Amino acid sequence: MDTAAAEAAQRIAALLPQTQCTRCGYPDCAAYAQAIAVGEAAINRCPPGGAEGVVRLAAATGQPVLPLDPECGQETARSVVFIDESACIGCTLCLKVCPTDAIVGTNKRMHTVIEAHCTGCELCLPACPVDCMHLENASGTATGWAAWSPAQADAARARYARRQRRLVQETASSAPPTRPTSPAASTPGHPTADSAQADASSAPSPTQLRQAAIAAALERARQRRVGS
Repeated sequence: MDTAAAEAAQRIAALLPQTQCTRCGYPDCAAYAQAIAVGEAAINRCPPGGAEGVVRLAAATGQPVLPLDPECGQETARSVVFIDESACIGCTLCLKVCPTDAIVGTNKRMHTVIEAHCTGCELCLPACPVDCMHLENASGTATGWAAWSPAQADAARARYARRQRRLVQETASSAPPTRPTSPAASTPGHPTADSAQADASSAPSPTQLRQAAIAAALERARQRRVGS
């Protein structure tokens, strides 16, 4: 992406609600903004932004206003997730998919949602194996940007960025240390200690397994929306 497109993507991202819900078909709001900036995505794929969001994007990009794409979902009231703590089994799967770290808890312990940090993205719902999570209306009849303020969007973006940095650090810390290759080649049929270590390191790390679980949950969320 060239400088002009990158700057355009930043301006577009600033107009998105930063719920990181993936309803637009992209992994996060920044990726959707980049796709709009380079002409790969339409401006009407963000249900949380709603009709007003489309108008804002149209003004920023010079594109015509379009009705919200129904394939991405409908403009609705803002929701907040709550957990039935009596049914929670502490599996931590919801923690792994929450884009703003709005859920707190530990393995085999009760989890809870920090309401102020929840964006209503719904990604945790298909991740829960016991269906102990449910949505509650948090904005009454207000929808789109009428239900979600720029301050909330900025806070959600900051929390999402912190989470992404944390995941990168965890991935780096879990990577096996590299060792210099021995100049002495092993004889056929007699693997060296280095090759044995390489075989062991080829197994998925805890971080890779977590990332796979997150990807699977995101796909379940997308399939759930398609079927609804």
